[in-house]
Amino acid sequence: MSLFRNSSPERGPAASTGLLVDGSTQFLAVTLPGRESAVYAELLEVVKGAGFQLEPSNRKWWLRDRHRVLEFLARHLPDFREKYHAQFTPGFEQRTAQLQFAKVTAAARSDAGKFEVTLELSAPAADESALRAALARGHSYIETPRGLVLVNPDTAGKLAAAQQALGGPTAGNSPLARFRRTVSAAELPATESLLESLAVPFETPATWKSRSESLRHLDQLTPAPLSAELAKRLREYQRVGVAWLWHLWSSKLGGVLADEMGLGKTAQALALLNCLHRPNTLGGLIKTPSLVVAPAGLLGNWHREATGWTPSLKVFTHHGAERLATAEQAAGYDLVLTSYATLARDAELLTAIEWAAVIADEAQHAKNRRTNAARALRALRAHSRFALTGTPLENSFDDLRSLFDFILPGYLAQPSGAREASAAAQRAADDATLRRRAAPYVLRRTKAMVAPELPPKLEQTVYCEFEPRQAALYAKVRERARAAFFQLAMGNASDGRLRLAAFEELLRLRQVCADPRLLDPDLTGDDSTKLRALRELLDEAVDGGHRTLVFSQFTSVLDLIEPALAEAGLPSLRLDGSTPPRDRLEICDRFNADPTLPVLLISLKAGGTGLNLTGADTVVHFDPWWNPAVEAQATDRAHRLGQTRTVTSYKLIAANTVEERVLALQQSKAGLLADFFAENAAALEKISLADVQKLLEE
Repeated sequence: MSLFRNSSPERGPAASTGLLVDGSTQFLAVTLPGRESAVYAELLEVVKGAGFQLEPSNRKWWLRDRHRVLEFLARHLPDFREKYHAQFTPGFEQRTAQLQFAKVTAAARSDAGKFEVTLELSAPAADESALRAALARGHSYIETPRGLVLVNPDTAGKLAAAQQALGGPTAGNSPLARFRRTVSAAELPATESLLESLAVPFETPATWKSRSESLRHLDQLTPAPLSAELAKRLREYQRVGVAWLWHLWSSKLGGVLADEMGLGKTAQALALLNCLHRPNTLGGLIKTPSLVVAPAGLLGNWHREATGWTPSLKVFTHHGAERLATAEQAAGYDLVLTSYATLARDAELLTAIEWAAVIADEAQHAKNRRTNAARALRALRAHSRFALTGTPLENSFDDLRSLFDFILPGYLAQPSGAREASAAAQRAADDATLRRRAAPYVLRRTKAMVAPELPPKLEQTVYCEFEPRQAALYAKVRERARAAFFQLAMGNASDGRLRLAAFEELLRLRQVCADPRLLDPDLTGDDSTKLRALRELLDEAVDGGHRTLVFSQFTSVLDLIEPALAEAGLPSLRLDGSTPPRDRLEICDRFNADPTLPVLLISLKAGGTGLNLTGADTVVHFDPWWNPAVEAQATDRAHRLGQTRTVTSYKLIAANTVEERVLALQQSKAGLLADFFAENAAALEKISLADVQKLLEE
């Protein structure tokens, strides 16, 4: 019986498209449905594109070339049958009865702790060598002594993509007729998703399923062995997060907890450590301590949080004058805290210890693989490794690769480095593979998803028009910047030199936008449009009983704002990079507890992470930064659990300046995180030289 025979004479209204197919493997005659049909235009394009010619006398579309006929049947016959519900004449069915379609099969098995996947293109009438030869030539049919075998190009394309994702042929190369590969335990979830995308039946062994299912479906996670008291304190989504971390630890894997700022990543990490080191959790098997590496300014916060969430843990802060002298000393503690700088200095000592778990907090600090801190972090020995960061992707997927170098070394391969015509296709394939492989090991929840009880966050951009003297200074600096850049370009300077020069000029332009006195001390505060806007915002905020965080990336700008506020009778506190780590928490506590302090001035990098400032409900970003994720983190110092009021965030932008172009750049980069977690777009590359040049344009 033909593979293409209609299953029944009557298939209901969906089948009555009026499409009729007659012919054989030598010719085809297609009668299209009437012009009123919803699929007429689509089908007309298909037959014209395949080379069919209309015979006016019978209104049929004819194809009389055997090669083209077989290519057409291989590509379009499945759609004609399933999508367009075509009717086939008895003669066609009889003359094509011996046709076969090659099919993709998938198999997965485990043996002695190893896992293996096999992808195969097969047909009863064709052996592997014949299929392999056809795929290599790009043919869509194979002639064999036992009949014709058709190879659907879409099927071959999916097979090629799947094999490439598993480390097989590179982009643009033909797939293999039979492909077999051993996969690691870390690869199981991504591999199973890949096999499902092929839409072919397959079965995974029980050991495979138990490892991958929970990572792909969080509702199937086994709860972590939390104490009753701690389980009661955690929110439901936090208990899920701890179960996810526990599952990874139990499987000797690692992960990136990338929850949005303010959702309690520290509490979830401490809950995992409590599971590891709580008496009788694992029959007393966990004898070695765990290590948390964090920016120096956050060590006090970690110690405080550990005391509040997990008071049973014995905690030691390895920093400053208080250091472990030997590896044996660490065994007396459940948890050791240290900074990235101290880790780099004491790498020999800390890498000699086998840790139960290593947690890198604010892990974006270790994204540069070449730093001593990043090297030391990767060199640590541990049962499992975890990264905590609200911004796993700041610029490109290279950020994510750096994190995975730590949590699962060797799991994410480096890009292929394809060149010339195939480069774009290969990069897209590399990024698609990265998204698929990384997704099971990155847990990202937003406030909207898991904490609807949080009050809303309102965001507003305030455009500030220059004062005359500030406008004149900006125009002068801009012209000088463009002239300097043009001279370098005409002198054939390298892209690196051009980029550096452009950034230097952009810095001056942004300084003029923030406060013109940074470049011309002869000007006054009255010449600064943003300072005037800030005063107005703060006056309104104070009158309304609101308290405000003011962020700037320039400490020199804070130096100008601080006396202006004092002159206006507005008391303020300040926190920047020069603030000693031991004073950070004291300043935050004082601000949160004292409602008579209406303003806290913060440098963006010093205060963008690790602080709880729910005493404020208004945030002002005095100047825009390149990356919107960094600004969002800063805003979330106030908009986090514990906040009971609506948080309003203002962004001050100098109108018709480079700051507006920075804002546009921010919007293009804002999609990067969403693109990754939705797995639906390629990565955005780092700021290009072309982007920099656009920022200098009028």
